[in-house]
Amino acid sequence: MSETIRNLFAPGTMQVLATCVLFVAGLALIVKGGDLFVDAATWMAEASGIPKFIIGATIVSVATTLPELIVSTLAAAEAGGAESGVSMAVGNAIGSVTANTGLIMGLSLIFAPLAVSRSQIGVKSALLLSSIGLLMLLCWDGRLTLWEAALVLLLFALFIGENVWSASKDKRLNEDRPALERGAWAGHIAVFALGAAMLALGSNLLVDNGEYLAVDVLGVPTRIVAITMVAIGTSLPELVTAITALVKKQGSMSVGNIIGANIIDITIILPLCAFISGGSLPIADLNCVRIDMPVCLLEAAIALIPTLIRKKFSRWQGVLMVALYVSYLVFSVGNV
Repeated sequence: MSETIRNLFAPGTMQVLATCVLFVAGLALIVKGGDLFVDAATWMAEASGIPKFIIGATIVSVATTLPELIVSTLAAAEAGGAESGVSMAVGNAIGSVTANTGLIMGLSLIFAPLAVSRSQIGVKSALLLSSIGLLMLLCWDGRLTLWEAALVLLLFALFIGENVWSASKDKRLNEDRPALERGAWAGHIAVFALGAAMLALGSNLLVDNGEYLAVDVLGVPTRIVAITMVAIGTSLPELVTAITALVKKQGSMSVGNIIGANIIDITIILPLCAFISGGSLPIADLNCVRIDMPVCLLEAAIALIPTLIRKKFSRWQGVLMVALYVSYLVFSVGNV
């Protein structure tokens, strides 16, 4: 569809402008569609009598990762083994985690350092660090096989189980169902379908036009576009959550959301891409494994290891994380 629209314009500046407009439109559709999709899904789950702590541990945990999940899996499905599509899928998944940690969490800690207990982040920190390390080791040979993908998915199952177990201990949970008005179900089903359609259309526009900008217009590797424009773009839900949490002086909410979203990004996106790609996920651009994943692991280590030792997130961690992220982007773009 986006190719047809681009072809309506003469080659040159207008065609590039049309591509950029479609790219931004895709990003906007993903962000708004994800919001509608999650709100409707949460309401329907609550109205069905599913306990709220289950909703919080599953739907809400996955909510802010929907853009990354949709974009990467769509890129893998459309790639058919092509290097550009696979690079988009892998670069977006890893790049989003690095952006979430180095940029969004880093800025949050600069403006609002906070104290935490080991019980709050201990298990999740261990899961995030181990999942990044495991994925890097499994992909070091340039591919992620089905059994390796299944191994990583086990960590996702552990994360969901830990979320449910932790939430079930909260005695303050309110299990009341929302009041049901006439036509409420029909309205929320319509919103759910609209959100899903916006996610699908937006992801298609983002991937298609992102690859066109990378290969045909800019002449740079798809990985660079994936770890910059696409990764930062699909991290907008986490950014919005972080800003909202800072305004409401709820820094722990922002940090908790980022850690949870990162675990989901790492443990579910690339394994799903491996299954979709038909047997294994080839990683032709080894910079994804040799550069992007180590930087991702280092960002997480700076954020979490000192915190587990000192029981608080400090401003110096945020400064170091942002500085590392900016240096990583400059290095990646400068070495195209």
